[in-house]
Formats: sequence, structure tokens, C-alpha cells
Amino acid sequence: MDKPEDLLLDVQHLHTGFRLGDDYYDAVDDVSITLRKDEILAIVGESGSGKSTLATSIIGLHDPRNTKVTGDILYNNLNLVGLNEALFDRIRGKDIGMIFQDPLAALNPLMRIGEQIEETLVYHTKMNKEERESRVLELLNQVGIPNPERTARSYPHELSGGMRQRIVIAIAIACKPPIIIADEPTTALDVTIQAQILDLLEDIQREMHSGIILITHDLGVVAETADRVAVMYAGQIVESGSVMDVFKHPTHPYTRSLLRSMPQTDSDDDE
Repeated sequence: MDKPEDLLLDVQHLHTGFRLGDDYYDAVDDVSITLRKDEILAIVGESGSGKSTLATSIIGLHDPRNTKVTGDILYNNLNLVGLNEALFDRIRGKDIGMIFQDPLAALNPLMRIGEQIEETLVYHTKMNKEERESRVLELLNQVGIPNPERTARSYPHELSGGMRQRIVIAIAIACKPPIIIADEPTTALDVTIQAQILDLLEDIQREMHSGIILITHDLGVVAETADRVAVMYAGQIVESGSVMDVFKHPTHPYTRSLLRSMPQTDSDDDE
């Protein structure tokens, strides 16, 4: 049975609208989800379904001049909707980590890897220089980077795509946030590296007892990784539940069409 203290995030009736002329278009339309400790919640849907907008709404990355966010995003007795930016800036990175889908764009090409990881620690912790440098090497080890000392001195362009994604993960978990949002973290990677990154996320979730929101369009990733799934279509959650329940007994036509599009294995055909 779920305990109230296990609830990390409670999103209720969230709307995110982008300005179009004098009006707003809802990319996220009345979405409600919860995230609990020690679980991976997958948000699945096609491109344009609103799943990445949902992620960036939770972490507060929209410009209020052309975006309107309403509803409730409840975390630690705070409503993140309309929260003072200075306060949100203290939460973002420390309490909610974000793993972006394009690591090359997420990393500063002019800064060494170690400096970029350390930057998060400077902002959110009281560690001294020696402690920060030690934590950087610890994080690089944790995400499976060979030769952490050399990698810490490297620039992003000197690393492979898989290595860069591991660096982005290291930055996201630097302060051991209870919530991690992973936005299509394996999209640009080959199948072997994808599997390694997903295994890494599962290991991190178990070690840190965090809750992970995994944004993806790949139902195979959902089946292998997630505990619960919410299916998003045209800005709305059309179906949600445990992965097993949704996969075995889909109720929405869009969910059924997504499942039909999954590659079938020989074992599936034999059953």
C-alpha cells in the first residue's frame, strides 16, 4: 500500500498554453499525474503529443511572456505553478534534476566536463573546492565513465554521444535530487548504448530511491524500464496505469494503435 510520504510530485489539472496571436494554444490540456518514491513513471506519446512540454512545465522552463501555465504542481508543500523564479531556481537542479535528449546542446562547448558538473555543486551545496572535485570524480564513476580524471579535463566535443549523455546524467544527479525527469534520454543513441543508459537510470533510481519521469515515444523502453505509464495524445493523458495493465488491457484506441505498432517477437506470436 502506498504511503503518503512516498508521494514526491502531484500534478493536478495542468494546462500549458503557448501564445498564438491574441490567444493561447494548450499543448498540455488538463493533465493530472503523480510520481512516487522508488518508481519510474513513463509518459509515452508521439511527437507533438505534449509530453516534453509537460516535462518542461514541471521544471519551470517556459518563458512567462509567451506561455501560460495553470493548475497545480505540488512538491514538498509548494505549488511550483507561479512560484517565484528565485525560489524555483533553488529547486531546479537540487530537488528536480533534468536529463535532456540532446546532450551536445545541453552542455557548454567552451567548458571542461568537470567544471560543468562542479557548477551545479557550487550553486546548490556548501562543498569546498576539494569536496566538489572529489564529488565530480565520484559522479563520473557512478555513471560509468572510464578514466574520470581525464574525462573531467575534456570538452564535450571530445566525447562520444553516449559519453555525453552520461555526463548530462551526472549533472542531473549531482545533488541527489528526489525527482529526475529524463526527456527522451536515448533518442540519438544506437541500440546498444540505449540499453546501457536505461540500465544506468534504473541503477540510479534504485540507489537514490528517487522517482523518475521518463519521457519517451518508445513502448519497448516503457516495457523494459517503467513501473507505471501514462499515455499522452493531443495534450491529454488518455490512459494510465501499471505497465502490465495498460499493455495487456488497453482501453483507449490510441493506446491500442501504439501497441499494434510495436515489433512482435517470435515468442509473442507463439503465445
